[in-house]
Amino acid sequence: MKKIILTLLGILLLQNVSIAENNVSFIYINGSNNNDEKMKNWYVKGVEKLHPMLKKKFETSKEIKKMSPTGNIEYEVNQEPVIFFWGDKSKVDLEYVQEQLDLSKAFSPTIAYTVRSMLTAFLHDAIWVQKQHNMLPILDDLHKSVMNEHEKGNYVVLYGYSAGTFITYQYLFNKLPYINAENLFNTIEVSEHVRNFVKDRPIKNTCISALSKAGIGFVSDSGHLIFKNVDDDLEKNYLKLQEATKTACIPEDSVAGIVNFASPLPLFYSDLGDPDYELNYYSRLMIKYIVENSMFFITVNYREDPLGFPTTRNLTIDEMAKLLEIDIENPNGFIYDNSSVWSKHSAFFAHTSYFSSKRTFSNAVVKAFSNGYRLQYDKKFQEKVLNNNKKRIKFEML
Repeated sequence: MKKIILTLLGILLLQNVSIAENNVSFIYINGSNNNDEKMKNWYVKGVEKLHPMLKKKFETSKEIKKMSPTGNIEYEVNQEPVIFFWGDKSKVDLEYVQEQLDLSKAFSPTIAYTVRSMLTAFLHDAIWVQKQHNMLPILDDLHKSVMNEHEKGNYVVLYGYSAGTFITYQYLFNKLPYINAENLFNTIEVSEHVRNFVKDRPIKNTCISALSKAGIGFVSDSGHLIFKNVDDDLEKNYLKLQEATKTACIPEDSVAGIVNFASPLPLFYSDLGDPDYELNYYSRLMIKYIVENSMFFITVNYREDPLGFPTTRNLTIDEMAKLLEIDIENPNGFIYDNSSVWSKHSAFFAHTSYFSSKRTFSNAVVKAFSNGYRLQYDKKFQEKVLNNNKKRIKFEML
């Protein structure tokens, strides 16, 4: 089944498999400043213009076809895009902020008021959606969309635009089944009796959302994974975990991966770079899962986009394992960042130009797939990139 996904997207093609009966659904997730009807229409129309081009590039790309030993790939991206819209969920909070903004208009200089208005429009939703009590219901709604496609027999690729990248990241973080229950109970403070109870009743890997749904633990606002420490409660709730995993976690081989674009993720989630941040332990497990389970995590940004931040320096699997201090076994997925794409738009318009420059963006996504795979699994390409990196570092030191 895992190799079906690889053939499906023409990325990790290891054999010639025909899967024309299994289609791919692209789910598009909006960003900030899409909270009124005008901006919602702008976003929906943008997706409707972009999707046919992305579909065409995926299905006809010579770069992708070169990955196949036979040059014969059979898969189809669904004709209609799936639009997951969350912009209207912040309406009540935004109206409160706008009321306070209107009060300031009477005594503020015009320039200060204008800048304040722009910051409200562009940043409010990005800040709002990061709060745990706002994010979790959105993730559950997105999960319903993913499960709906999964039940139709469709594989899913998530496209996160701007602040929508926060949602794609949190969706994988909370709902990928990368947590081994026995290992988890061996690392948290519970009695030996509970550890043996769990060991004697093994279950499949689970996810953070399932831990919460079963009443075992939850992520606090301070970024800590909190567990119940009452033995009877833990035993009772552990027995609920298997069923919670089925409904709250991403089914294996349903989400092929994500494409984030116009991504400000590192700006708003800078704690991902803090080695002492507790949740980074689980982030490393998530990365390990992605790479070992035929998934991809791609970022595409225009270089002129002032909010397009590179998510990572492109690393080989060995470099990634060493840096994150994790063991990666039998890798077949990849993580890749392409934040050097020329959009030919000014910095003022680049962030909103991904939909209008649909050909440029679609080509950049396909190239990111190709180069992301080749960096990990094509030795010649890998050596070329590493040599170029050495030359660049040597030049920068001069």
